[in-house]
Amino acid sequence: MSEQIPEAPRLNPAQQQVLDELGSTDRPTFRDDLRDHLRHEIEEAIAPLLDAHHHITVDQPLFLSKRKLSLVHGCEARYLADLTDEFSWSIPAARGTVAHKAIEILITRRGNPTPLDLVNDAMDRLELDERSLGEFIRGLDEAERAELVGSVNDFVSTFVESFPPIKRQWVPVAESRSRANLCNDRVVLQGVTDLSLGRSRGNEAGKVLIDLKTGRPQAGHIDDLRFYAFLETLKFGVPPRLLVNYLLESGEPRKEQVTEDMLWTTGKRVVDAVEKLLALETGEREARRTPSGVCRFCPIQSDCAEGTQHLAVLDDAVAPASPIS
Repeated sequence: MSEQIPEAPRLNPAQQQVLDELGSTDRPTFRDDLRDHLRHEIEEAIAPLLDAHHHITVDQPLFLSKRKLSLVHGCEARYLADLTDEFSWSIPAARGTVAHKAIEILITRRGNPTPLDLVNDAMDRLELDERSLGEFIRGLDEAERAELVGSVNDFVSTFVESFPPIKRQWVPVAESRSRANLCNDRVVLQGVTDLSLGRSRGNEAGKVLIDLKTGRPQAGHIDDLRFYAFLETLKFGVPPRLLVNYLLESGEPRKEQVTEDMLWTTGKRVVDAVEKLLALETGEREARRTPSGVCRFCPIQSDCAEGTQHLAVLDDAVAPASPIS
């Protein structure tokens, strides 16, 4: 009697939803010269700005990341404060990085490791890093380390249980890096996508870019992915077909189709950021203050009347009502 091949395990409803939403057979086709037109237009707009600021050179280029774009298009005062504020790690700040590393190990590791195995492996690897996060992890006591492992294990367990098992045929790539050098290497755009699946076929888009989010959803998250899509287009000439913010707390994918209009809008956002950055860092522009929910984590919050007032309004809105006497 021939040996029966075991059936593949059934997906639960959450996994099936992700597979249905990310695995669409719709593959848009983009024109051959899109990359060249995007690069030409953005360099034409940026070059005059650079020519007026001679300190931006090949040896000292202007670097732009998703964080810089987000900060300068948010509160400009916080952006300037961020330039001089010394970042320090904490357990909440480290959770996202450890979770991303654990999921990266899940994608590349053979066998069937448990979420807790993945988290402990991620901690062990990051602990060996000579940079600041490694130093932070090495300095944790047993209780603090257990707290960090436990909170990250929750995120990773949610991902394993709500995301369909990733097949090698999907061409998964974790921590995919992209870089674009513009204006004779005087401006450098760079980004790291948490996870990409699929690939293009000729001019037919097929790649899905996924950002894994450990915190609450924010309006700016989709701008981060649009920036990654822009970098992918400059790198390969073909944009990805889909952008997904995957919320690890809820196991919820939030997606957006990539269009040519989106890429042009993102290019304009990059140009506007370059103009603001140069003007702010040279003192040609006074920094504007734009209060938002992230004021709570701003290094200058205690000295910012606008931010303090905004947070007071938010706190009043969620304060429990007084009991009726």
